[in-house]
Amino acid sequence: MQDDEFRPRLGKIGSRGSKAGKRFAGQLRAAINRAGGKATRGGRFTGSRIGRGGAAAAVLRSRDRHAAFRSRRVVVKARLVKLAGKGVDGARAHLRYLQRDGVTRQGEPGELYGADSDRVDGKAFIDRAGGDRHQFRFIVAAEDGIEYEDLKPLTRRLMAQMEEDLGTKLDWVAVDHFNTGHPHTHIMVRGKDDRGENLVIARDYISSGLRERAAELVSLDLGPRTDREIEQRLRQEMEQERFTSIDRQLQRMRDDDGFVSADARDVFRQTLHRGRLRKLERMGLAAEVVPGRWRLDDELEATLRRLADRGDIIKTMHRELTSKGIARSAADCVVYDAEQNTEPVVGRVVARGLSDEIIDRHYLIVDGVDGKTLYIDIGKGEATEPTPEGCIVRVTPRSTEPRQVDRTIADIAAANDGRYNVDIHLRHDASATERFAETHVRRLEAIRRAGGDLERQPDGTWTIAPDHLNRVTDYERQRARTEPVVVEKLSSVPTEKQVDFDGATWLDRELVSNEPAALRDSGFGREVREAQARRRQWLIAQGLAHEEQGRIVCRANMISVLRQRELNRVAGQLSSELGLSYFEAKPGDRLEGKMVRSVELASGKYAVIEKSREFTLVPWRPVLDRHVGKEISGIMSGEGISWTIGRQRSGPSVS
Repeated sequence: MQDDEFRPRLGKIGSRGSKAGKRFAGQLRAAINRAGGKATRGGRFTGSRIGRGGAAAAVLRSRDRHAAFRSRRVVVKARLVKLAGKGVDGARAHLRYLQRDGVTRQGEPGELYGADSDRVDGKAFIDRAGGDRHQFRFIVAAEDGIEYEDLKPLTRRLMAQMEEDLGTKLDWVAVDHFNTGHPHTHIMVRGKDDRGENLVIARDYISSGLRERAAELVSLDLGPRTDREIEQRLRQEMEQERFTSIDRQLQRMRDDDGFVSADARDVFRQTLHRGRLRKLERMGLAAEVVPGRWRLDDELEATLRRLADRGDIIKTMHRELTSKGIARSAADCVVYDAEQNTEPVVGRVVARGLSDEIIDRHYLIVDGVDGKTLYIDIGKGEATEPTPEGCIVRVTPRSTEPRQVDRTIADIAAANDGRYNVDIHLRHDASATERFAETHVRRLEAIRRAGGDLERQPDGTWTIAPDHLNRVTDYERQRARTEPVVVEKLSSVPTEKQVDFDGATWLDRELVSNEPAALRDSGFGREVREAQARRRQWLIAQGLAHEEQGRIVCRANMISVLRQRELNRVAGQLSSELGLSYFEAKPGDRLEGKMVRSVELASGKYAVIEKSREFTLVPWRPVLDRHVGKEISGIMSGEGISWTIGRQRSGPSVS
């Protein structure tokens, strides 16, 4: 047979070739599995190992499960924060929060430390990160962290191990907190490696690798968990109203029909499972269909996690109220649900804090005038202005419905082939002004910047889809998840100081209001009732109210008189401080000058507008926050002021 007469004999696709043979693809999958990877038919590429630390995470995940079971438990929360835009300002604010008072064992401010020093300069760290694309933030909390006198050595060893796993030096700072029942460490890591390149960490390492490394170190320090410790932990879990490791085991024990059998070879395990199932049965989350066979609720994990969150919230409320010496019954402590409640809450701020320190989500505890004390999730901290303890606030659920401005845009676009701009608006509505139309453009810009599906042409014309209002609703719902409520500060002066305060107070506004807040004769509501009675007597003594047929009648101009008193008093103090004379702005006056700062009065917030030889005080607008130190001009009117930023007449308007 000649060489060119060779004919290959092809077998079936996927054939092993022989009984003893083994396909190369199978050998490859086996090798990947031995290395801790995941090689399954039809598997999808997830990118979870892209970046530094992916190989280390795979090795840690493949270690002996029994050893992992005995290791000390550590919780690690992680977040990647983008620093573009206002991110650096947010990083500074986060660093200030970490160093606040009362976080050490002695109740002192937190102290930043690093790899080589017990005291590091936080400002220098933030300045170094000024050009970084992102930053990593971690919270490391060992279950047995209370056993450590000092967490710094543990943190330094963990970060050294992290550097070894990632193959790069890290620029980081940390601060230890002992103000909760679980001592924990906050760690901020720059998003650059030792070569100045963007630091990319594999998702697997962030989600599990770092936790496993921390658990290894704690186990080396304190020793592995003993059988007795493990049994005690599991016995405690039987009656807990949160998602536990026993629940996770029960979920894995489900058969093809979805049933769980409580039988186990180990007597202790059988007791644990049966005890936990009985607890879940009492909670309505499990049912014994036939003796020994149970069906778990489909929402078991979600329900238990919600219960755990609620339990943590109640503990937080109790701790804050106790520290302030406020006594409230458990029935009067309420977790406020912005989706279910439509009525606003008016009350006194008891405390403000972080419900989730890693994503900067804040809460308020408000002592309401209705006698209830409420825990309110207010979302991102930067979305709500500072609310010091004792100030009076009104909290309103954020509406997710389209506004009138959105309906106007949709109507005009529908009549103009799906197009909208200022000129089209003015042609459509002859009574509209250019300034009014510009408010609609700003609304569209806000939605677009937030990622809304809006298209703007080069000439400034907007393409408005027929389902524009549905898209606006989606935008508002997304915003409500970040900012579920609107917090309005009614007064920065505590109630007890308002009784004899020479100025217009919240108590005065309530006394003359046509729709005053409903006061319950208990809790903070009772305190407000008593304060109002004493305030009435003060007003009578000042000649601002009188008694008539058994009731107190206030003068018609009482609020304006009191507001002017305080304004004149504060203006005099500022005049001495600034060395400038004060002039009172009146309707029709044109105001020009530099806005140097704001001042907080009982009647509200005011902007200080300074000229070469004089200054004035005008009502504050939130939009002025980002224009402090700039030249502004505007015309005073009865409805407010329409400001222009900069000296030129064509400067941006912030009405």
